[in-house]
Amino acid sequence: MSSPKVIFGFHAVGVRIKTAPQSVIEVLFDASRRDARMRQFVTRAQEAGVRLIEADGLRLAKLSGSHGHQGVAARVQPIAQTRSLDELLEGLEAAGTVPLLLVLDGVTDPHNLGACLRVADGAGAHAVVAPKDHAAGINATVAKVASGAAETVPYFMVTNLARTMNELKERNIWCVGTSDDAPGTLYQSDLRRPLALVLGAEGEGMRQLTRKTCDELVRIPMAGAVESLNVSVASGVCLYEAMRQRSTG
Repeated sequence: MSSPKVIFGFHAVGVRIKTAPQSVIEVLFDASRRDARMRQFVTRAQEAGVRLIEADGLRLAKLSGSHGHQGVAARVQPIAQTRSLDELLEGLEAAGTVPLLLVLDGVTDPHNLGACLRVADGAGAHAVVAPKDHAAGINATVAKVASGAAETVPYFMVTNLARTMNELKERNIWCVGTSDDAPGTLYQSDLRRPLALVLGAEGEGMRQLTRKTCDELVRIPMAGAVESLNVSVASGVCLYEAMRQRSTG
């Protein structure tokens, strides 16, 4: 069995208790916090039957590696997820589900990755894909920012992103990249088809090979003075436009 890992923050720990309480080894909480949020959290944890341990802020900070733990941390067993992107796509195909994927190229900041996972979960994306090199992996900070989405959205780190995109295209998944200089806008693109939305890190954007591998490039209209959006905000705009188009037929 894989070694236990640590997650922290009300959202991340709360989602794990709600979705997979059997995987929770123990929950440590700051007993000096007596506010309503902590009382509600402890009550839910008790109802789920998880082991609760009182701890001070210093112990929680050491365990989580952060002072942003909000007074809550947990040691958990990793949840078995879909082993590969191919397995996920084959399952979607068998179920007759139209794929919606988020591909991130060069997103190295764990806060950005966590926020992207959170918006991917909210918009119903089936997975997030990133290269193994020059990309953030899942850690406790990502899990906290993701507010539980790191547990629900599969995150696949692939050896060669362009090759993976070509494999998606062989499955008739349309790869749409975002670029400030694209001629057409996001809102002019048909996002109802099997889709992979491809975004690069803020500022640098996608690498050249990633850009060339896209089937289509679109831009997010910018009406103000700023030239671009944070990658997690841009991911939200794109994913929710795909969700909107799909819901309206």
